[in-house]
Amino acid sequence: MRLTNRFVPSTEWSDARQRRGLWGERVAMAYLTSCGWHIEAHRFRLRHYDLDVIARRGGLVAFVEVKTRGSSGWGAPAESVGWRKRRRVARVAEVWRERFGRPDDSYRFDVIEVRVTASARYEVAHLEDAWRLDGR
Repeated sequence: MRLTNRFVPSTEWSDARQRRGLWGERVAMAYLTSCGWHIEAHRFRLRHYDLDVIARRGGLVAFVEVKTRGSSGWGAPAESVGWRKRRRVARVAEVWRERFGRPDDSYRFDVIEVRVTASARYEVAHLEDAWRLDGR
């Protein structure tokens, strides 16, 4: 008999990093909404890969990778989006574009950094057009 994964609500997640990541994604979506973006999808999945946030403003669609950090001990949050992660994000983005994209849409890849400060506040930095598929 094959076991299937059971749904585990986020309130029952035991890994604090996962809970902080979900919180950061919610902060990023609130930020994007306040800047006039419409959230098209959150955690769009393709097999075991996902896109954190897909946002639209008119004919521009942004595939957003959200990085949440409590300290800068390991560098800037956006630095953790290396070439492998970019390639995976691009592959999932291509599937979303084929399924849900519109003929006149333009696309870009963004990174949103959410930094938790010592006073339990947070800062949001939106890096627009953070990378391109041609390597720039």
